[in-house]
Amino acid sequence: MAPIPLQRDTVQRPGTTRAGHAHGPRLASRTSLPGIPLAPSAARRFVRAALAEWTGIGVPAAVGFSDRLADDAVTVTNELVTNAVVHAGTTVDLVLRLEEEGGEEPSAALVLEVTDHHPARPVSGDEPGADPGPAGVRPGELPDPAEYGRGLQLVATLADSWGITYRTGLKTVWARLPVDDWSAPLAPPDGEALRRGLRAAEILAPAARRAERDDAVWDSRGAPAFLAEASDLLAGQLDEDLVAAIAGQLLVPRLADWCAIWLEAEGGGPAAEPRLARVWHSDETGTEPLRAVLEREPLRLPAGVGSGPVSVPVPWPAHPVEEDREEDGDREEDGEGREEGREEGREEGRENRQAAPAPPPHPGGRDGAALAFRITAGGRALGTVLVGREGVAQVPEAVASLIEDFVRRLGLAVGAARAYTRQATISRILQRGLLPSKVAEIPGVTSALVYEPSDDGVVGGDFYDIFPCPGDRWCFVLGDVQGSGPEAAVVTGLARPWLRLLSREGFGVGEVLDRLNRLLLDDAMEAAEAAALMVAAAGGQQLHDGTQSRFLSLLYGEVVPLPDGGVRCTVASAGHPLPLLLRPDGSVRPAAEPQVLLGVVEDVAYESQGFDLAPGDTLLCVTDGVTERRSGPLMFDDGDGLARVLAGCAGLPAEATAERIRRAVHEFAEQPPDDDVALLVLHAD
Repeated sequence: MAPIPLQRDTVQRPGTTRAGHAHGPRLASRTSLPGIPLAPSAARRFVRAALAEWTGIGVPAAVGFSDRLADDAVTVTNELVTNAVVHAGTTVDLVLRLEEEGGEEPSAALVLEVTDHHPARPVSGDEPGADPGPAGVRPGELPDPAEYGRGLQLVATLADSWGITYRTGLKTVWARLPVDDWSAPLAPPDGEALRRGLRAAEILAPAARRAERDDAVWDSRGAPAFLAEASDLLAGQLDEDLVAAIAGQLLVPRLADWCAIWLEAEGGGPAAEPRLARVWHSDETGTEPLRAVLEREPLRLPAGVGSGPVSVPVPWPAHPVEEDREEDGDREEDGEGREEGREEGREEGRENRQAAPAPPPHPGGRDGAALAFRITAGGRALGTVLVGREGVAQVPEAVASLIEDFVRRLGLAVGAARAYTRQATISRILQRGLLPSKVAEIPGVTSALVYEPSDDGVVGGDFYDIFPCPGDRWCFVLGDVQGSGPEAAVVTGLARPWLRLLSREGFGVGEVLDRLNRLLLDDAMEAAEAAALMVAAAGGQQLHDGTQSRFLSLLYGEVVPLPDGGVRCTVASAGHPLPLLLRPDGSVRPAAEPQVLLGVVEDVAYESQGFDLAPGDTLLCVTDGVTERRSGPLMFDDGDGLARVLAGCAGLPAEATAERIRRAVHEFAEQPPDDDVALLVLHAD
């Protein structure tokens, strides 16, 4: 999913007096965000962009925008917007205001205001007991901060003052952060514009300031900012190897000198060997030697170990240089028994020690500390994270606690990626089973097919088929089942075999649709009777199982070759986009009449339309994923858009026509299609 686009307004409005400017204005930037999980990350980007903009235009108070102030503002914004999304679920309005006060001691402050449209729902940490809390969290328990934020306790820690304002239909939570060490300059010195530009770049790219590890920043302020950044980067990743790669780069070098991540084989059982998914070292030359050492034996934690840190030995032997030093010491001790040998041995030992090279920065020494953490999600072990620091006896407790919180988020990301992978795999298997492995070739006709399921990991509702029938006939089908997922798969699994059976029994085009309509209605009636029995068994209570009505749109046709060339084509459309007939002169017309969907009305007689597909003619059949492709308020087929594109394909073979239509559909909007795209082109040779 792409990031939320931000629409920021920066305005000057009357307010408190600006230092050095009588009755000066105050700055405010505002935006609105949808109440979805991506809103907090969009809010963080908005705050950094606003601070960078004010710094770049030379606002006097921007001189006091320290790294800590920027991080605090981002952290407070993240917590307040997360609260609004989780507990209110409405559109969130965010205002960032810069207030400056003059006088003998000028001062400035950032004021953050987060407004939601559900004032009846308190925020996390406000009035304990009033909010039932997230689903699955028992009263009195604190929800997982990785999903629900830390609440107003964190805001109270970082802000100089904060509060909640209730208005009709609105609730605003505000926080005031003082600008550090500021005094208004009377005139900008030379080179000030360049300095402001560089400072704005630093605010927009805070990661550069974390290139080197500094344990002093992992206090109550630095840790939440790091975890917020980690959650933002890990969320939405649908590949577990990519999740592991991102995790390694977040840990090294900020929290550790090196790390390794093992992932358990899904469904492999306790005997399955974990896979070394990622190895990362602060020194690039140390990554491969570290991987070679770790691949010898996977790290396995005892079964009773939880998610907390476990101290483990550094997983490599002593460097040969150290062994040489020990031998030198032994030789020196052997010379102590003799007066002359003692002095010579000491001198030799000193020379050897001076000549001995320093140990390399990559694995090879015993010194250092290592901690292992189990990756879990939903009570299941998903893998292990091993982190290490060189040249220290132990990892600081605050850092170990921060890594534990990070690994908890890593487990959620790996679990989500695996759930998506399972769903996508099942969908691909179902999709392959519901569609024909190959389509038949029609004599005298060249066919081209484009089928692109939407990239959402769910079984699509579009299906197609071309198959031969007795009597020198060939039939083609293009259908679209209502909805997607298992319900759509059930209807597709019924409709395509029924169509083949009815067509080969010799029924005409209209009769095939009549019988298929009755079969779908009978199947729906059986499903309704089964649901009624379930209701009776439940004591008369209505059950909501999310089932859908089983109806579909269908374009069904029959092709018979003609002795003098070309084919006779008979088609019927049941609630489907109409097929378009392209003549060699570029004229385009619909080749069928619109009729009702299948599986909706019982007493309906479907009719077919026949025409000759002469040599050079082209028949285009599409699903609504083509005609209803959207770009803002517009659709692809508005104003006969599909017919205009098809008219430009006169004289092209079937493959070229299909490719031009496909490209036009994709180029109609910047975003990828959100529905299945299926089109069939028949070109008479």
